[in-house]
Amino acid sequence: MPVDLSSAKNIASVLTEALPYIQRFTGKTLVVKYGGNAMTDEELKNSFARDIVLMKLVGMHPIVVHGGGPQIGSLLEKLDIKSDFVDGMRVTDSATMDVVEMVLGGLVNKEIVSLLNKNGGKAIGITGKDGDFIRARKMTVTRQTPEMSARKSSTSVTSAKWPA
Repeated sequence: MPVDLSSAKNIASVLTEALPYIQRFTGKTLVVKYGGNAMTDEELKNSFARDIVLMKLVGMHPIVVHGGGPQIGSLLEKLDIKSDFVDGMRVTDSATMDVVEMVLGGLVNKEIVSLLNKNGGKAIGITGKDGDFIRARKMTVTRQTPEMSARKSSTSVTSAKWPA
């Protein structure tokens, strides 16, 4: 792929700026949250995927965690399942949880894996349910004022060794 002088200077500038971070985080596992507009705009999707692949190529070990609220809301609407929110958090009953699992594990996760692989990565996708990877307790909420205040919920992540 031919690169003109202006592009080459830009690439050199970006790599020069990134070098201290590459040196600092090479060999480290980094968790990257992927969500919001980056999940809806095609240019941002591909930029995200290229950045994750680059992180791996320079020796970092990125793990992507993702959102999917709009996609969940869209499918709930199509299925005519009412979505309730308390203080910005979705109240998740059994029917809603089925949709959440379908969207996050089946749709969003697979799209991200495909995007990363299409951009030269070797990604796999897992959910929190796979091998009891993530365990969480139901979050309880108490009303103290018109605003809601939530008590901390307990979540544990099972450590695992991922293939390089």
